[in-house]
Amino acid sequence: MYKAFINYKKHCKIMTETINNNFSKDLNFLKAHTNIIVLQEGESALAIAPQFQGRVMTSTTNVSEGPSFGWINKKVIKAGFLPEEERKGRLENQIYVFGGEERFWLGPEGGQFSLFFKPEDNFDFSNWKTPAVIDTEAFTLVSKTNNTATFKHQCELVNKSGTVFKMGIGRSISILNKVSIQNIINKPFSDSIAFVGYQTNNQITNIGKKPWLPETGLPSIWLLGMYKPSPETTVVIPFKAGEDDDLGSKVNDTYFGKVPEVYLEVNNDVLYFKGDGTKRSKIGVNSKRSKGIAGSYDAVGKVLTLVKYNAQDASNGYVNSAWEYQEEPYAGDVINAYNDGEPEPGVAPMGPFYELETSSPAAALKPNETMVHIQTTIHLQGDEDELSDIAEATLGVRVDAILKSLER
Repeated sequence: MYKAFINYKKHCKIMTETINNNFSKDLNFLKAHTNIIVLQEGESALAIAPQFQGRVMTSTTNVSEGPSFGWINKKVIKAGFLPEEERKGRLENQIYVFGGEERFWLGPEGGQFSLFFKPEDNFDFSNWKTPAVIDTEAFTLVSKTNNTATFKHQCELVNKSGTVFKMGIGRSISILNKVSIQNIINKPFSDSIAFVGYQTNNQITNIGKKPWLPETGLPSIWLLGMYKPSPETTVVIPFKAGEDDDLGSKVNDTYFGKVPEVYLEVNNDVLYFKGDGTKRSKIGVNSKRSKGIAGSYDAVGKVLTLVKYNAQDASNGYVNSAWEYQEEPYAGDVINAYNDGEPEPGVAPMGPFYELETSSPAAALKPNETMVHIQTTIHLQGDEDELSDIAEATLGVRVDAILKSLER
């Protein structure tokens, strides 16, 4: 009974935040605390923060009165960057959780080639630290139009095995018009569907004199989107049907311990995963299974979210981010989804939020070579019957199947 009451309180909190969800309020807050670039196409808009690595903080279908889709950690943003002495004993000593619905990151997180652990440290959370390049260092704005903003940066990273990466970074963000969105999803939709979509072109370049080699570790581009949840948000990931011996397992569901059945349903060619912000859990789909798309449906707001990436040759595999010494460091996932919640009993969650993530292949780059990872994010809101047609065309399932999943 007590557990049910606690879950009820969590759902009430999320429902309140959903009702009060507004882009213009979030935009005013962000502008009060950091430089913000706004890209606009018709009524749809994006808010981008150069100080936070050219991060898309949030987006909307209507710039004046529409919802705000990105989860923003207002407490951390309001506090700003803290002096070193004030960070001791705080999470900010390891990461600034600013939020944002698409951030540029680098992998791998764990393993002998990790970018988040020092060579001498074991894989304890107390030793985990986000590299400054994807945490506290601002990206430089190169150019901006009403529809596109382009950034650049340079850094030097050392992985857990002691390998040095001299890296150039490029990131370009473009807001999409209705025709472009319809072409990307290969499905027209009527004027009754409100929309916002954007595409990011992300690049890492080997600007050093030595090639990046698999035996000493390879980096990858990792994009993570943090979205505001509702009590009825469900992540949907279609995947290729087939035998595990040929394609690998349908889902990796052991990142933070086995995901409970009430939070994950895996069928023959599609999985459903709760994105309600009440249970810390993570899943992944490998590149052989992936269909290049993931999505979610919020039944409260009637919002269909779609995330696509550019499938490309991955001769060196995908980096493995498990927090352990790995037998297969390049057997990682290309798509991930995360649901926030208490990291352990009695410890407050960071959010609530949920995430959709994609990764590039491991980047075995010669000097001056570049890897590109392109991701497209689309939010569609409106008539549920029409959204159901779009969900079927893109994710292979209709809305009623999503609503019936996960023992609702």
